[in-house]
Amino acid sequence: MAKIAFILLCHKDPDGIIRQAERLTAVGDCMAIHFDARARPKDYERIRSALARNPNVVFARRRIKCGWGEWSLVQATLNATEAAVAAFPDATHFYMLSGDCMAIKSAEYAHDYLDGADCDYIESFDFFKSDWIKTGMKEDRLIYRHPFNERTHKTLFYRFYEFQKKMRWTRAIPADLQIMIGSQWWCLRRRTIEWVLKFTRDRRDVMRFFRTTWIPDETFFQTIVRHVVPDNEIRSRTLTFLMFSDYGMPVTFYNDHYDLLLAQDFLFARKISGDALELRSRLGELYASVGQSFQISNEGAALYKFLTARGRIGRRFAPRFWETESSLGHGRELLIVVCKKWHVAKRMVERVRQVVGLPAVDYLFNEEATALPELGGIENTLEKRTRHRRALVRMLFDYHGTDRLMICMDPANLDLLRDFCSDRATTRILEIQCDFPDDYLVGHARRMGLAGDHTSAETLARLLPTIRNDIRYESDQIREARFENLYTIRQSASIEENTVPLTGFLSIAEAMAREIAAHDHLFAD
Repeated sequence: MAKIAFILLCHKDPDGIIRQAERLTAVGDCMAIHFDARARPKDYERIRSALARNPNVVFARRRIKCGWGEWSLVQATLNATEAAVAAFPDATHFYMLSGDCMAIKSAEYAHDYLDGADCDYIESFDFFKSDWIKTGMKEDRLIYRHPFNERTHKTLFYRFYEFQKKMRWTRAIPADLQIMIGSQWWCLRRRTIEWVLKFTRDRRDVMRFFRTTWIPDETFFQTIVRHVVPDNEIRSRTLTFLMFSDYGMPVTFYNDHYDLLLAQDFLFARKISGDALELRSRLGELYASVGQSFQISNEGAALYKFLTARGRIGRRFAPRFWETESSLGHGRELLIVVCKKWHVAKRMVERVRQVVGLPAVDYLFNEEATALPELGGIENTLEKRTRHRRALVRMLFDYHGTDRLMICMDPANLDLLRDFCSDRATTRILEIQCDFPDDYLVGHARRMGLAGDHTSAETLARLLPTIRNDIRYESDQIREARFENLYTIRQSASIEENTVPLTGFLSIAEAMAREIAAHDHLFAD
């Protein structure tokens, strides 16, 4: 059975550290603590005194003054890990924690989880090929030396960095290493830890290299583990649930996040707010619980991204198009059916095909699987279709041998609508406004990854108004764009009321439009 040795790096809140150590070791697990040497000596003595009689707690033999972005964080981790290896010979796994981490599963669940696969859990992505680093330095983290702390000695840090660049004073990366990057919150098997510690003793050249890289806690263990462990024994993920804001700051969890946290496919979470006393109390009791089941929905990250993106002026995450394509062609008519319920738009399009005989294509900019003819590769991916949207649609006009073509589009694609409406061709838009009962919105949330089968009713109750407002916002944006040829039909309207806009949109006789509007199951879910 798995026994976890927690490697705890901390620098504050001695009372919280004491409680954390007591809770995690009460079920038979153990812990090695490194308390930052910069912290107040009396705080360290308080922790040592409180835990002195706990046989499952050990302290790093040497404390390090730690600084963000420095090698000191890696050295502190190694010191605590060495103490854990020596003190706890029966520990099977070593799990990195901070003082802001708390368990979101029981020890029983965590042990079963680790027993279920003989592998290591550590984010480990190719440093150069992945997009793990979003902004700032990338290769320069490695090929230049960074002996100064970027936060406490910013002037020295950047002057020395610029001096090295000016002098072209670069260095080679150790030839036999593939540099990897990822989160520092890992869980490694005992065998892997022993291999890593042996590597640190044998490869002094690699240790010298990493000591002056920048932010080595994101690259050192990630690289060495990948070097000493076969790929098929590594799961490139962390077991600690954490999220970051657009500004690179960790998201903090509060009292009302309890159910959300338990539903994530992780064993721990960070950061837990120091003010969230109720959450800390409930999570503290959780680790020792027995027989508790967990319904995993794992919607946390997608839900956070969705909610924080709502309401931003300018819709930051909407597609932006900087290039222009040639015109669809003067004298052509592009008819765009816009509807959030894709199945409703598809029924409408199919009915138009039957009644009018108009060639039509479903959601070609939203669904990869949309049936399209071979058009030289431009049709292969959504990214290509969107980037070359005018060329694609022009080729579809040519393929069907027509000057009138109908397509479906999601209302979120406002930039696409604007682009097509600015073309020399005539563009008409038909917005189909549907009703959105709660049952439909729940299904929509699950399809978007914002909720799972086991998401709590309380979470859904908070989420549904946001989704409904988001759909309403997209519809408002279409109206506010003041498109010249915009027509609207509504689920709540009568057949006669919907016949009029259909007549104008399709440029057909009223009788034909009424036949389309009278479709028995047009709006059915």
